[in-house]
Amino acid sequence: MIWKFAAENWRNALEILILAVVIYYAFRFLRGTRGWPVVIGFVVLLLALALVTTVLDLKVLRWLLGTFSAFLAVAVLVIFQPELRRMLAELGNLPLFASASDQRESIEVIIQTVERLADVKIGALIAIEQSIQLQEAVESGIRVDCDATSEMLETIFFPNNAIHDGGVIIKGDRIAYAACIFPLTQRQDLNKSLGTRHRAAIGLSEETDAVIVVVSEETGMISHAYKGQLVRGVTLEELRAFLTSVLVHPVKSRSAVEWLRTRLGERHKSGTAVITKSEARPPLKQPVN
Repeated sequence: MIWKFAAENWRNALEILILAVVIYYAFRFLRGTRGWPVVIGFVVLLLALALVTTVLDLKVLRWLLGTFSAFLAVAVLVIFQPELRRMLAELGNLPLFASASDQRESIEVIIQTVERLADVKIGALIAIEQSIQLQEAVESGIRVDCDATSEMLETIFFPNNAIHDGGVIIKGDRIAYAACIFPLTQRQDLNKSLGTRHRAAIGLSEETDAVIVVVSEETGMISHAYKGQLVRGVTLEELRAFLTSVLVHPVKSRSAVEWLRTRLGERHKSGTAVITKSEARPPLKQPVN
């Protein structure tokens, strides 16, 4: 009897299992993003309407809900366009083989630049492009297209330079654009004392998979933003370790299943948008003249 029932209904059980897994991981992926409050409000509204129409037997309203449900797919694409674009771009650019030496050289260039700028309290906003092209997410920007060196980055952010305002986009080992205007985050739970550079770093990291490094011109504090989360007050060694963990891919190839498990498992472990490790950057050792 049990085997007969299982043989006749195993497809239904499989469909329910697949839908449950998809819905579960979709909620995990969207949790902590700008679209998460929309998901909660949308689900609550649908459940409330469904409950009212069922209890009061409102046939017209039930028919309208059934008719407009066909447009839910379009609504999801519009509302969660940044999240879906980032997810699909990452899935389409699975790292198979990577040159770790080139990426480590770029990291050291950024570390040297950040150290020197933080020492003299010159503000900086550096975005490191990965799989998603950042030019689609930023406004304006001046094309530079030169080798990424610490001297060039310091020159760009020097206060008297005409293009020191805005952010810099680094593609591989080259500086692609300067004086870029990054999208500001729309989160309302941020401290009002958070400056424009830091809000722009969070905003760009919410819409792309870029890694953004920030230097505060007021305190010299070093921060990094990734996947909508800003970590402030990091040391140079902490910054180097973080950039290495994100940008230096393992030499061996990874399967799509492993990539998906990593992305969904590590994404937004905490709902906190800003994490402060130290209130002020520790003083650097002064060179001996």
